Amino acid sequence: MGYVHDTAMSQFIPPTAFHCVTGTWTEAAGNVAGTIVRQKAAAAETAVVNVPIIIPSNSVAQKGAYLKSIEIDYEILTAAATSITAAVNKVTRGADGAVAVVAAQTATQDLTAATDAADVDQHKLTVTITTPIWVDNDEYVLVELSCVCATTTVLEFLGAVANYTLRV
Repeated sequence: MGYVHDTAMSQFIPPTAFHCVTGTWTEAAGNVAGTIVRQKAAAAETAVVNVPIIIPSNSVAQKGAYLKSIEIDYEILTAAATSITAAVNKVTRGADGAVAVVAAQTATQDLTAATDAADVDQHKLTVTITTPIWVDNDEYVLVELSCVCATTTVLEFLGAVANYTLRV
């Protein structure tokens, strides 16, 4: 029997999987032909977006996915945002399937929240988990983005990529 230990696995997460909590959002054609985006209409508000990290899990310790980082692709149009901040949460399901515990994971983002991450431009925000995590079969991971927007800020999310080690 074979054994897989691949340290360079990645999984694309489409913008249609993103959960937009606040703001007015639509699915639209991207600025580049053939792409789609989740677009937030211009408004002065803090838009919260949850990105579900869809990767394999396993009930056996140190098997499945060992999540290391997440890259989020987005554009800011018209006017800069005040800040874009990412947080990583590991959610553990209870015995009956309901949420039992949400635990924040220590992580860093490569773009400074109030400057580089928030200017009018195309962005790849890399969120690195300080101590990577094995995803158990009774857990899932969400990246929460808090986007503080000016009156004319338009956000377009193009997708995300989860980077992990796969051990099966």
